[in-house]
Amino acid sequence: MLKHLFLVLISWGPPGLLFLSFLDSVGVPIVGGVDALLIAVSTVSPTHAYMAAIFAVIGSVIGSMVLYLIARKGGEVLLAGHTSSSRGRKLRHWFEQYGLVTVFLPAISPIPLPMKIPVFCAGALKVRLVSFIAAVAAARIIRYFALAYLGQRYGRDTLAFVEHHWVPILLVVLVLCVLAVVMLKVIDRETEPQSVQTGDASDFPHD
Repeated sequence: MLKHLFLVLISWGPPGLLFLSFLDSVGVPIVGGVDALLIAVSTVSPTHAYMAAIFAVIGSVIGSMVLYLIARKGGEVLLAGHTSSSRGRKLRHWFEQYGLVTVFLPAISPIPLPMKIPVFCAGALKVRLVSFIAAVAAARIIRYFALAYLGQRYGRDTLAFVEHHWVPILLVVLVLCVLAVVMLKVIDRETEPQSVQTGDASDFPHD
């Protein structure tokens, strides 16, 4: 069933990426599915590789905005319902400490990291929408265009290439992450929500 669906999405080309990345970012768990589909589309149709990446970025940004706006509407009450567990409280605390960095890192990382709760935090704590979109879009552009390039150039050997060159790839990603984190921290100082600016450390939830 899943294999058939994957083949259908490949046949759709870039619109398939728009659909799947939207579902993935709106909260439907599809671990690694967008990355795999983007590489597959770039392999099968190299001329559509970067268009597929663009569609993947658009779908991801729209899906993330939906979660953000739901959380912004629901406010602290909705956020509390998603951060009542020990893990949820930790993620919220990290967001209050590091701001949009906690959104950027899972958005760019090919390793699955929790992103839903940081997105909810951004909405409920009223981080500026423009700053939020910039963080998500920047991360997804780097990630998806890199995958499109690899899929276009190496095709079915993409995974083998990554396995043999994972060290330099990791170094490049780390450098980009450091630069992005510095920029986001600067933005956060200017745009962090009033509740975070005035909150006392003793008010933060602890395990």
